[in-house]
Amino acid sequence: MLYSLFDSLGQFPGWRLFTYISFRAILAGVIGLLISIWFGNGFINFMKRHHISETQRDEKTDPFNVAKKGVPTMGGLIVIAAILVPCLLLGKLTNVYMILMLTTTVIMGLLGFADDYIKTFKKNKDGLNGWIKIAGQVALGLIVGLTLRFSPMTTMNEVVTHKIENNIEVFEKSPEIKSTQTTIPFVKHHNFNYADLFSWLGEENKYRAGWIFFVILTILVVAAVSNGANLNDGMDGMCAGNSAIVAVALLILAYTSGSVIWAEYFDVMYIPGSEELVVFLASFIGALVGYLWWNGFPAQVFLGDTGSLTIGGIIGVCAMIIHKELLVPVLCGIFLMESVSVILQTQVYKWNKKRGQHVRVWKRAPLHDHFRTSVEQVLKNDPTCTILLKGSSKLQHETKIVLRFCIVTLILAAITILTLKIR
Repeated sequence: MLYSLFDSLGQFPGWRLFTYISFRAILAGVIGLLISIWFGNGFINFMKRHHISETQRDEKTDPFNVAKKGVPTMGGLIVIAAILVPCLLLGKLTNVYMILMLTTTVIMGLLGFADDYIKTFKKNKDGLNGWIKIAGQVALGLIVGLTLRFSPMTTMNEVVTHKIENNIEVFEKSPEIKSTQTTIPFVKHHNFNYADLFSWLGEENKYRAGWIFFVILTILVVAAVSNGANLNDGMDGMCAGNSAIVAVALLILAYTSGSVIWAEYFDVMYIPGSEELVVFLASFIGALVGYLWWNGFPAQVFLGDTGSLTIGGIIGVCAMIIHKELLVPVLCGIFLMESVSVILQTQVYKWNKKRGQHVRVWKRAPLHDHFRTSVEQVLKNDPTCTILLKGSSKLQHETKIVLRFCIVTLILAAITILTLKIR
């Protein structure tokens, strides 16, 4: 809004500042932070006055006697508001990538809100039907994948080079194309075209098959990351803290992809217009950091699915836009670990139950709950249960678990950034 206004006013004093991505990004981050803190306070007070909270654990089930009753949920609305406002004010709303990210925020926010609404107001702990959640994630994946395929504004330059002519640095770009190329970490000249997987179909059909594969992959990435973030949202500050670190790494990757200078320096594909993602991600980071003001231990508000599904959707879609989806298993390693821990726990338990045995891989899943659950707690509820990985008998307080998970994410984010140079 303000970008378009200042652009139309022309030589208005200070208007040129809004042409700089760095200025708009920093301003968006600060505004997102302030809105998250300010709106968070009012939101928490409103929810408490109306006694709107999700059923949480009491001190009897927590090894450190920490009760979490009456804490408002749906805190994701704070994050969503703190993202949308600065983006609408400072973002280039004609940019296709900004539109996609705003669409992602709204769709995933509505999906999560519906789930929280059913849990909170309808008192149905199962929430929204799982198939409806999957349908929403598939719909978003289709929107993103098909937009990247058919929009004339979603192109890339595979190679950027520069040379010196008459003491002037000149950048030369390969032709703008639509491509299913992606970045492979730790490989020199690390672009891989999904269409090459289908060379056996012939030169013409392999590109069609490549795009079909790309759209399906978009759906899978969106669903996987959003569900992983949802599973990670189990302790105060956990999901927001990890996601803020991931978002910083994505911001660096997006800035690199959207700058002809840095794209040439790191030898990555140049994606015109993707620099606008920096503004969005800056507001996203500001919103998450501001939210931590209220969500740090002891939490005064919980994200709910409104927040966790939105956060995961944003991360997944952003990775697809800048064609860095193969870096997601590294960057979002914590989300992956949480998801795998639940899948393993469920499948092993079901498989052994058919044989009349009660077997668990972990004491509890997702993985973060394993470190704050004792063997005695598990055996009290299921005396015949066998635990394969008991781990240390010393339980960890959730603040330490959250801090350690964030440190792991920080290391993974650093490794992700290093893939730009280590090949």
